[in-house]
Amino acid sequence: MILNLRLTHSRFVNTEFGGTWPTKFFPLRWLQSTTIIKESFDSHSSFYQVSINVLSVRPKVAELVCQLYGRSLHPELFDIHQTQCYERGQYKATVRITSTGHLVTWQIGDLLLTEVTTSAHAELPQKRRLMSNRIRASREDYLQCNGGIRYDLAFSLEATNAEKMRHYQNELSLQSTRQGILQRFEASGRFEAGALSYVNVEARDKLFRVQAFHTFPDDAAVVRIQSKFQLP
Repeated sequence: MILNLRLTHSRFVNTEFGGTWPTKFFPLRWLQSTTIIKESFDSHSSFYQVSINVLSVRPKVAELVCQLYGRSLHPELFDIHQTQCYERGQYKATVRITSTGHLVTWQIGDLLLTEVTTSAHAELPQKRRLMSNRIRASREDYLQCNGGIRYDLAFSLEATNAEKMRHYQNELSLQSTRQGILQRFEASGRFEAGALSYVNVEARDKLFRVQAFHTFPDDAAVVRIQSKFQLP
C-alpha cells in the first residue's frame, strides 16, 4: 500500500484521499516495514511517499474492543481487506472487513455513526467516541439518537476447540457463497487454517442490520457481533 503524504505545520495531509493527522498520531508503529522517501517543496511543506507492508495476522482475542463513534474514521487507519457499500431509503452505509475485525459507517442526514471492532492498543481518536466495550463473554448495549434513531449492539465470545473451529469455519465459507462477504487470513502456524471474518448485512428502508463473525483459531475462540441501526 502506498500513501502520498504532505507534511505541513506538523500535520500529515493525504494528498490522494484527503484527511489530516497530527504527526504524533501517524501510526507507523503498526507497520511491519516502512519505506519513506522525502522530497522538500519549500520551507513550510515536505512530501512523503510511504510504502507500507501491514501485517494481516489477527490480534489476540483478549485485546478486542467494539466501539461506536459519532463521526467518521479515516479508512487509512485500518488494514482493509473487503468493502461493500449500501444505499437504501434515507440512509447510506459502508461495511469493511479489517485485519482486526470490521468497520461500519452508517449515515442519514447529518447523523453519522461508525462502529469499529479493533485492538484495544490501536491509536484511535477519543473525540466523539460514544461507546466502548471490551469483548468479554456476552453483552448488549444501545444508544438512542435524535429523531428516534436507535443503535443496538449485541456480542458474544465463544470458546471452542480445533474440531469445532474447523467445522465452524467451513460453515462460514459455505454461507459466504450465498450472501455476505468473507475474508481469509494467513495462518500463524499454530493452526492449520488462518482466521476468517464473515459479515452479512440486511438492508431495509428503516433497518440496517450487520451480523459479523470473527474466528480466532490460535485462541480457540469465535466472536459474534450483531448491530442494528434503526429508524422510527
